[in-house]
Amino acid sequence: MLKKIFAISAILLFSASTVLAGPDVNMKEGLWEITSGVKMPGMSMPPSTHTQCITKDDLVPQKAQPGQECQATDVQYKGNTVTWKIECSGQSGVMTGTGRITYNGDSFVGQVEITMPGQGMKMTTHMKGRRIGDCK
Repeated sequence: MLKKIFAISAILLFSASTVLAGPDVNMKEGLWEITSGVKMPGMSMPPSTHTQCITKDDLVPQKAQPGQECQATDVQYKGNTVTWKIECSGQSGVMTGTGRITYNGDSFVGQVEITMPGQGMKMTTHMKGRRIGDCK
């Protein structure tokens, strides 16, 4: 009986330490250059580039848009892939969607799909990123 309790305790302790250790994503923390292009039915926007400090505590790349506030939730990790749900509120109302990126050390590729309220129109942002140095 004591051996069984010890084994269960060891398993629970290992499980807790794995959760507390955070994601084991193959990503180098630092300053990243992120290029993204937006596509909608019948329309595309030219790619834009920005930089962001990305750490293993916050693996979701984000770019603030004027007049819009976005919140990433339900962030999940599987291997080197990070997925999340996103909700943005702005003048047009609340937009919801999902995001997915896959890291490969000092680079990533991914996309975010957002549905615009009332119109049912889907907007897809394709992203690629590369680490360019240390965070400042």
